[in-house]
Amino acid sequence: MAARSKAGAALTALREDLVGDVFAPGDPGYDDTRTAFSTLPDRHPAVIAQCADAADVVRAVRFARELDLRIAVRGGGHGLAGARIDGALVVDLRRMHQVTVDPAAEAVRIGGGATISHLDRATQPYDLATTGARASTTGVGGFVLGGGTGWLDRAFGLAVDNLLGVELVTAEAERVHANADENPDLFWALHGGGGNFGIATALTLELHELPEFSVVLLLCLPESGPDVVRTFREIIRSGPDEVSGAVRYRTGPPARYTPPALVGELVCTVLLTYAGGEDDLRKLAEPLLALPHEAELAGDLPYADLQCLLDDPPGLRGHWSAEYLAALPDDAVDLFCARAAGMPVPTGAQHILFPQGGAIAAGPRTYPVPYRDAPWAVHPFALWADPADDGRSIAWVRDVRAALRPWSTGAVCLNLIGDEGPERVRAGLGEENTLRLAKVKRRWDPDNVFRFNHNIRPI
Repeated sequence: MAARSKAGAALTALREDLVGDVFAPGDPGYDDTRTAFSTLPDRHPAVIAQCADAADVVRAVRFARELDLRIAVRGGGHGLAGARIDGALVVDLRRMHQVTVDPAAEAVRIGGGATISHLDRATQPYDLATTGARASTTGVGGFVLGGGTGWLDRAFGLAVDNLLGVELVTAEAERVHANADENPDLFWALHGGGGNFGIATALTLELHELPEFSVVLLLCLPESGPDVVRTFREIIRSGPDEVSGAVRYRTGPPARYTPPALVGELVCTVLLTYAGGEDDLRKLAEPLLALPHEAELAGDLPYADLQCLLDDPPGLRGHWSAEYLAALPDDAVDLFCARAAGMPVPTGAQHILFPQGGAIAAGPRTYPVPYRDAPWAVHPFALWADPADDGRSIAWVRDVRAALRPWSTGAVCLNLIGDEGPERVRAGLGEENTLRLAKVKRRWDPDNVFRFNHNIRPI
């Protein structure tokens, strides 16, 4: 009874002290607030602290530590690793989405709850950009600290390569800064170590000039997939770093460019992106444009607009993973394409192949992102609405991974996987990096408070 009374008094105090909002089960808005991008699994936190600023984050962490509550952190809510935990305090950063651009310094400061859309819309008026995710609704904080791969990474490097500084609230509810000069070991760990070391309330990123951006998008029949992938592979191999994109098998969308007969059917799409103008991209895309295709979109397009065009709807059930490949020979191409036949269709699932190389491979070798050497990555991404599809959707993701494993490097961007166990985390980060990260974890979070993530245990 005394413990319950203490908890009630602490919750009342938190409601009074927080500038933002506090939600507990039974409160109006609790269910809407706890819902994340994926509804699988369905979790019920004990308290959600929707923080308005870094001081609110400090108050929320103190509240949780006082009551010995587990802490989970929500930025954009896209990840599968644990933004919602039954009976925990969720530190919800979504109100902290301010973006401040310094065009003279070519840098941007982003609040810990900002999405890629907040970032891209703020930088676009200055013809500046940095590597963002492949969807506008992804949270910037988790995306960057987990490594960060997107349409611009071959030109500008991984998102984490552009990280200039981080403002954190630690497990002891202290506010600290990390950059190349201040807390450098912590700063190193934040280059791929994710949310293991504190709650990122703001990040500063380097920006790059992007006066033009263009795309070519083709929709093809699935049997054309092997020719599409081989042609795409050659364009990436011989093209400049400014060209990127992906081959995606998916359900034909109800878009105006989709032939009616292909809506709801399995299709193969190929997207070429280019940090430059349409004329140059069309020359690069000539071999693809010469292939049979059912629909074509091409032209100059603001980068932020492309991000929004590719958003997936929230509120579905989800499971996804990835394999980073040491090579993409014809046998791997054929297997990748063959596994599309097992996709759950019609659903929101996508079977994605995207390139690396360029500025990714040329980036800093010291950060814990060993997957930068892989030239290709495969990302089976399952989204579905009907719980009856759980089994076939999850099995398809696992089947894709198993099929491509002979070419896998073992390393992986942790942003692209869910909870696949500690061995997968170690393999993804590399053994030496994991050991060093664990020592940094001991310094900043010895009790492993921040463990509902791709966890690195302190040693």
